[in-house]
Amino acid sequence: MKIKPYFDKLSASKEYKKFQKDYSDAFMIAGFFILDFESGKSLHQIDYYVPSEKKIAAFTLDKGVMMQMLEMMHTKIIPEKLDLNTNVDLDALRGILEDEMKNRSITEEIKKIIAILQTIDGKKIWNLNCVLSGMSILKAHIDDDSQTVLKLEKASIMDYVKKMPGGMPGGIPGKMNEAMPSEEEAVEEESEKELKEKIKGLKNLEKDLVGEEQKYEEELKKRQGKEKKQKKKTD
Repeated sequence: MKIKPYFDKLSASKEYKKFQKDYSDAFMIAGFFILDFESGKSLHQIDYYVPSEKKIAAFTLDKGVMMQMLEMMHTKIIPEKLDLNTNVDLDALRGILEDEMKNRSITEEIKKIIAILQTIDGKKIWNLNCVLSGMSILKAHIDDDSQTVLKLEKASIMDYVKKMPGGMPGGIPGKMNEAMPSEEEAVEEESEKELKEKIKGLKNLEKDLVGEEQKYEEELKKRQGKEKKQKKKTD
């Protein structure tokens, strides 16, 4: 599944046209997606940075177009622009991860993928947090250009929740547990209020993941520095 059709849906909406009129300086910085393989439900979101407000405009594209203005954790950092011409499709993320998991003898099944696509130092990077069977979280970074896994870490979901600053709104530790196997007991159709509440929780999770991305960015810069030094030696 390509990402561009979601952008086409966004650009054709009245919400986006009004946003462009009000904030002509805004530019796209991220894609935020949730792929739930148990329930078959997904969330697709495109984020814009608004320099004049130093805020993030998050457009959720499921069940219509809905926009929320979010505060940035670090207002001095200007995100890089993103285009949605990707080499890795959303449907391919699971297969790429499963191949790498086999190489590392990780046998759990992927139940859900929370994916953030951003540009870091000119490269498109997929930052993934996956819910696995057995109450585990898998964290991974995928280079969109080479379609290779740059980083893969497995952790307990309880350790992950404990590290989240201030928890998530609406009793989200409970919400996280609902994403586990017990989620199949949930009501099939969610009300608009429940959907909005879940989206609020996901926004908070997205903010938490920004810290992970910044750590990766620093690690990537160090690696690039080492590669440059080694290249100079060989030259």
